[in-house]
Amino acid sequence: MQHFSRLCMLAAALLASSPASAAEPVPAVYARHCASCHGIDRLGGTGPALLPENLERLRKPEALKVIANGRAASQMMAFGDKLSAAEIQALTDFVYTPPASVPVWGLAEIKASRIENFKAGSLPDTPAFKADLLNLFVVVETGDHHATLLDGDSFKPIHRFQTRFALHGGPKFTPDGRYVYFASRDGWIAKFDIWNLKITHEIRAGINTRNLAVSGDGRYVIVGNYLPQTLVVLDAADLTPLKLIEAKDDTGKRSRVSAVYDAAPRKSFIAALKDVKEVWEIPYTDEHEPIFPGLVHDFRMAEALADKGPFPVRRIPLDDYLDDFYFDQPYQHLMGASREGGKGQVVNLDARIKVADLDIPGMPHLGSGITWDYQGRPVMATPNLKSGVISIIDMKNWKVIKRVETLGSGFFMRSHENTPYAWTDNFMSPAKDTLTIIDKRTLEVARNLTPEPGKTAAHVEFTRDGRYALVSIWEMDGALIVYDAATFKEVKRLPMSKPSGKYNVYNKTTRSAGTSH
Repeated sequence: MQHFSRLCMLAAALLASSPASAAEPVPAVYARHCASCHGIDRLGGTGPALLPENLERLRKPEALKVIANGRAASQMMAFGDKLSAAEIQALTDFVYTPPASVPVWGLAEIKASRIENFKAGSLPDTPAFKADLLNLFVVVETGDHHATLLDGDSFKPIHRFQTRFALHGGPKFTPDGRYVYFASRDGWIAKFDIWNLKITHEIRAGINTRNLAVSGDGRYVIVGNYLPQTLVVLDAADLTPLKLIEAKDDTGKRSRVSAVYDAAPRKSFIAALKDVKEVWEIPYTDEHEPIFPGLVHDFRMAEALADKGPFPVRRIPLDDYLDDFYFDQPYQHLMGASREGGKGQVVNLDARIKVADLDIPGMPHLGSGITWDYQGRPVMATPNLKSGVISIIDMKNWKVIKRVETLGSGFFMRSHENTPYAWTDNFMSPAKDTLTIIDKRTLEVARNLTPEPGKTAAHVEFTRDGRYALVSIWEMDGALIVYDAATFKEVKRLPMSKPSGKYNVYNKTTRSAGTSH
């Protein structure tokens, strides 16, 4: 009620200048149509926070169109048939007006939120169940905010447990596969001991969180936030906060964090900033260790190494914003694109410069890209959130060698080293109930597969040997369907509550070329 009162006070001033035809006070319109996704206090939920600093790249005229018509490649629905033009205008003015106060969420608040259910190292080092520990799946069920630990050999659930609201960014494993970390949209980070089936620690690292990454040595967790605009480094053992890094450029301009990932071969984290044209590399090695062996004499590297202290930030300037990115297998290059679409860019992380443009129009979902060898050359394939096309890129010269037409725009793409096929969904299209399967040898569509007519099919993941493909029926009365990856025949179907992502321990910890990292 306190949050709602603040909204009413803010709306009073807005209503004085709002069109008289607005039928409801702005807070009531917001509460009825927006709060369930964006939070009653506009701090975010399943949708992002709606505050002026979060809307810098969305101008008011565009915001009016988004409210009226919805937003492609997102869960933002259209309200043009529910709200009058005056209500849409008043609502737009409302979200672009700063609230009376925005909660402070610094190191003191983060530390105070920490929950320790079990001390680090106190639980048994023997698994409480029998299974191939590297062929386990963590399945996120968004329908009722649970996760299921699944045996990848028998396809029987081992354990189902409650998670925080609206997990986002995909769970991440420690290198040995024993622990998995979850991030929720509202900033809660949880550490789960797979062997003992227990949540050991939790902490709230932000108010509106994008995702997290675990260091390749298993020592650190880093969290990227939309609000506040920070990166937070945690001790992976017990989630103790180690450092808070403000996301801003050298002029002081602040930015949301688009994404943060581990680049294990480089012993560093890579973070993209949504509102600043930079990508950051944050080494997590000890100071005496060389960050990039053999490169310390390069003048750019000498400049980068001038930034001392734990978790230093190495800034890489870009030509465009970076919302989404993917690494080549050696982690030398980063391929990125902005949500606005247009050409992507390739950045050499060693030289810290852009080395190529990518001719991938629309809205490529590079974070869901995969790689394989095609005719002796490494290629990368990415789905597109706005176009029914898979772009296949030669990673030697960064040219698009093939555009494979699909049934509609898609979100996820997956494969495995032991299968000749790549599976992609048509998630953003009327054909969302159908998967497109591409032959990696010919770059042609091998077949279209409809697991359940009329129901959304998405997010394929493979067993550790690549023999089986697991598919989500992304509905409240959904299911997890297991297919033979060679014959495309259904093997098993498990009812689940809107299963979204599923994550195989082996494929993730070994950084399989067929899955996102």
